[in-house]
Amino acid sequence: MRDKLVLIDGHSILNRAFYGVPDFTNSEGTHTNAIFGFLNILFKIIDEENPKYLCVAFDVHQPTFRHEMYKEYKGTRKPMLPELKQQVPLMKEMLKALNIKTTELAGFEADDILGTLSKAGEEQGLEVSVISGDRDLLQLATEHVKIRIPKTKKGKTEIEDYNVTQVLEKYSVTPKEFIDVKALMGDSSDNIPGVPGIGEKGATTIISEYGSIENAFEHADDIKNKRNREALKEHFDMAQMSKTLATINTSVPVEVKISDCVLEDMFNKEALAMVKKFEFKSMISKFDSISTENTFEENFKIMEDFGEVENLLSEIQKLKKVGLFIDLNNDEIRGISITISDDETYYIPVSGFITGEYLKEKLNYIVSNAVEVSVNDIKSNLRFVETETENKLFDAGIAAYLLNPLKSTYEYDDIARDYLEFEVPAYDEIFANYKKDKSVLENIDNISKYASYNSYVLYKSIEPLKEKLENEGMIDLYEKIEVPLTYALYDMEKTGIKVEADSLKEYGDKLAESIKTLEEEIYKEAGHEFKINSPKQLGEILFNEMGLPGGKKTKTGYSTSADVLEKLKPDYPFVEKILSYRQVTKLKSTYADGLAGFIEEDGRIHGKFNQTITATGRISSTDPNLQNIPVRTALGREVRKVFVPKEGCVFVDADYSQIELRILAHMSDDENLINAYKEAKDIHQSTASLVFNVPLDEVTKEQRSNAKAVNFGIVYGISSFGLSQDLSISRKEADKYIKDYFVSYPGVKKYLDDAVESAKEKGYSVTLFGRRRPIPELKSGNFMQKSFGERVAMNAPIQGTAADIMKIAMINVDKALKEQNLKSKIVLQVHDELLVEAYKDEVEQVKQILVDNMKNAADLRVALEVEVEVGNNWNEAH
Repeated sequence: MRDKLVLIDGHSILNRAFYGVPDFTNSEGTHTNAIFGFLNILFKIIDEENPKYLCVAFDVHQPTFRHEMYKEYKGTRKPMLPELKQQVPLMKEMLKALNIKTTELAGFEADDILGTLSKAGEEQGLEVSVISGDRDLLQLATEHVKIRIPKTKKGKTEIEDYNVTQVLEKYSVTPKEFIDVKALMGDSSDNIPGVPGIGEKGATTIISEYGSIENAFEHADDIKNKRNREALKEHFDMAQMSKTLATINTSVPVEVKISDCVLEDMFNKEALAMVKKFEFKSMISKFDSISTENTFEENFKIMEDFGEVENLLSEIQKLKKVGLFIDLNNDEIRGISITISDDETYYIPVSGFITGEYLKEKLNYIVSNAVEVSVNDIKSNLRFVETETENKLFDAGIAAYLLNPLKSTYEYDDIARDYLEFEVPAYDEIFANYKKDKSVLENIDNISKYASYNSYVLYKSIEPLKEKLENEGMIDLYEKIEVPLTYALYDMEKTGIKVEADSLKEYGDKLAESIKTLEEEIYKEAGHEFKINSPKQLGEILFNEMGLPGGKKTKTGYSTSADVLEKLKPDYPFVEKILSYRQVTKLKSTYADGLAGFIEEDGRIHGKFNQTITATGRISSTDPNLQNIPVRTALGREVRKVFVPKEGCVFVDADYSQIELRILAHMSDDENLINAYKEAKDIHQSTASLVFNVPLDEVTKEQRSNAKAVNFGIVYGISSFGLSQDLSISRKEADKYIKDYFVSYPGVKKYLDDAVESAKEKGYSVTLFGRRRPIPELKSGNFMQKSFGERVAMNAPIQGTAADIMKIAMINVDKALKEQNLKSKIVLQVHDELLVEAYKDEVEQVKQILVDNMKNAADLRVALEVEVEVGNNWNEAH
């Protein structure tokens, strides 16, 4: 049986992969989709072929002998996109790490190298496979040289195979005759001219009959098609040149020998490190042989003997650090895993004398006695730990989030891959399935292994994560803001917020009546019933049956998006009813019905407040999202009325006034903006006065409203198009507003420009408190993505700083309430707003605590202002 040689056309496959795999980047902003696609094709080929030898040939970016012959050769090709160009040297580096031989040769193309090596391989008795997306290489096919052409669709690779027989079946010519077909028909991708007037069909007919352009020219008078006959006679010189251009040179002076291309030791530590750097999570399992070199799994032990457990835990106080994982099943403790050294990890299951209550007691003991305990998500652990834990617990998840806030998860396998020197084998069958279905952990061995990996990673991650936080200037952000905030959020979640279930039901019934009325009115005007929430059916009624203007046809029908309907609303009451219907049905499903499912036995909603979701650092709310309760419409505000304080209490609501504009004034150091705040002017009126060049007391209501839109739009990097849409004015007018704004506030213009340039240079933006927000979009060659990145660069430092200030305020308010022994508690945080359930006899103290701590959360060039209201429900208090 012959050994196999695989030859890969490097640029061709990289190009195919780039366009076949959606664009994505790693956390450093490096585009990696082409590398990912290339490796998928490479590994598929290796699995199928099991070659002894493998070599990848690349083109050299300089003229070849073909360019010397014909200057226009490949002259119509567009330059390589920056996102792909960035990946070429990284691909070569990756192949080097995989110990895969690469080669290139000045003056020749990769095709020529592949042709030369395939010929040499066949002569040496090898079976050769040439992998390329370029069908020009079909001319190399023989009985022992196979051309394989991959196609990547939606991340999956399919491969077409061609030997001599298959080329003949597909193209009606032999591989060698394929060159002559190209000589006649030309090749637009390579800018090979061919013979004018002869297309693919004519070229194939001529060559299948005569075998070559030379023989066809000798028998030109016998060619039946007059146009082809005359074209060949007149332009035979072009056919000859085209044939030379299209012919792959199989005798080029390649330096690499086939014996240099032995494929061995691909899956090594260096290659694994690069795969981790590129964040190709799905490929790590291929390196299991490297992962298993780490013998830490041998040090995992299940401990069920009560006496052994007691002895083990008695040693805890001697330890500097512990990795701790609480293993839950249906929200109950099933066991705990603790790692106490590099060589000792113990899983203690609930069994015999070891009960869930006993383990909970021991959790308190561990936290009280160990110097530092590493966990993932302090907040979820606090409900099992009653002892004082501040300065005791290290939160690996929060640390990993700060270092890369763009990721979606910060679990143990993410942390091990990104920050540790070993790879946790989380991608074998047990853990891959566990991600989909936790019931696969059916036996103690699998359970203990999963839990032990968690605690081991948490134990090992403390120093690397702290060191990286130090290096990136975020250790204070972690220690002084994020960790203390965890405790404030835990208290808030535990307290919850009261909801009047009966009032919520009444609200839902009221909405149901409105929905029914709107449905009847809409059906009557439409002339028949239809699915109002179906964009396709609604589009047909609006733009076909009713003939309304502005219909935009898409692949699935007419667009009925909110912006399309909003433009029609002023002139068509029917459209206004459609929008009202959408609003009311959403209020009912999301809030009236949705919130009811979250009310617990104590009559309160205990939502989750997350620290590791948003890229800017803002706290997010889930289960349910209490930060998204409507406030702008009367019907929406009705929802807030069902949120009430418990008996004997009222709500005290404190809201920052224009915090982002005040931060902008501070960060831009713009004299006009700072003075407007220092002089306690109406900032929107002041802006209107400057932008529209009118005295302050002559600013109209419309001018102030437009200035307000510009003020807040500038913070978000608004474009003239965006502003024109917001204000329903022309793009030219909007552009003038923005330009005049920057003339009025030159410091703001300079700050925003500098923010973008700084982010481009560093790859991230930074808040006043050191929080980083990576912006990989700034490196994109795509205009839309790059523009988005520029807007993020302008806004992220401002929005992130506002988030940091609110977190500091929240920590300090929570601390002050406790220090003054008040029973009042924070029950809700919504962006720039804090809501406190205050006992009536504590209201004045609570108001003072809110004002003092929110105003003094940061020392800016302009004072932070806080508006405080009191009410018997959330709507009254806000």
